[in-house]
Amino acid sequence: MTRRIFIVNAALATVLTMGVASAQEVLINAAGATFPYPMYSKWFDEYHKKTNAQINYASIGSGGGIAQVTAGTVDFGASDGPMTDEQIKAFQDKRGMAILHFPTVLGAVVPTYNIPGVAGSLNFTGEALAGIYLGKITKWNDPELTKANPGVKLPGSNIVVVHRSDGSGTTYIWTDYLSKISKEWETRVGKATSVKWPVGLGGKGNEGVSGSVQQTANSIGYVELIYAIQNKMTYGKVKNAAGDFIQASLAGVTAAAAGATMPDDFRVSITNAPGKTAYPISSFTWLLIPAKIADPAKKKAITGFLSWMLTDGQKMTAALSYAPLPNAVVTKEMKAIAKIQ
Repeated sequence: MTRRIFIVNAALATVLTMGVASAQEVLINAAGATFPYPMYSKWFDEYHKKTNAQINYASIGSGGGIAQVTAGTVDFGASDGPMTDEQIKAFQDKRGMAILHFPTVLGAVVPTYNIPGVAGSLNFTGEALAGIYLGKITKWNDPELTKANPGVKLPGSNIVVVHRSDGSGTTYIWTDYLSKISKEWETRVGKATSVKWPVGLGGKGNEGVSGSVQQTANSIGYVELIYAIQNKMTYGKVKNAAGDFIQASLAGVTAAAAGATMPDDFRVSITNAPGKTAYPISSFTWLLIPAKIADPAKKKAITGFLSWMLTDGQKMTAALSYAPLPNAVVTKEMKAIAKIQ
């Protein structure tokens, strides 16, 4: 009889313990950029193993992340392009508080293409990329492409241009770069998470652009480096500000960030950065955190994640082809966490 009572009590204790643990789990919803999604997926999973915080992240594009955090339908957003002054004002008007930018990692956007019979890594000048996306360079054997690729037999096929169809930080990085290279691009199209494309087919997310390029002969698109690597896609070298053709790499992205002066609000562009080894289409990517978090448990979980991401999390970046944050940026961000009330 005593043994049966002990078994029942032990079972009851287990149920109660499970109930308490479940009640203490903190559920956080976030949405935004696809550019860092492989990194965020890894981080959120690892952080959940260490804490009671479950962060559910919807990889919907930077435009969607900005819209949802502004509407208050998620606890925080994510974007590969910093919010504009107008977007920040819209957030403040809607939510009655400030929005904080926290850089998380560095990455690269690469031109990826599918040209039958051409397997190697092509050289692209910024002028060629702008010309293609403006619809002015329409064939693969255009002189702007052939002169950068001596010895490569490029076909006379029409170029099929692929771009993002959704609001995208990857698009922001791409158009930010093209705006610095081409005055015509800057005045006709400009830089934004969504632009009015002169030509091309739309694909949703890095995944959609990757899929379209892989399935369409003679196509060109732009994706985050990790998507090109994961999908075994061919991607080209890009001519940097020093005049050298650079293949995207962790070293090249790190070099692009080396000379950047980080402002207090962390909104900075490092496309077309100076430096002989800098990869020119590089960028920070940001988490967008409301300055006031009413739920104490969520505030603790989110600030705890930021601290963990800036320390232990940075050690995981290289395995997924992202570059870690410079130490000076980490130090600055650790202090900025205190701004979250």
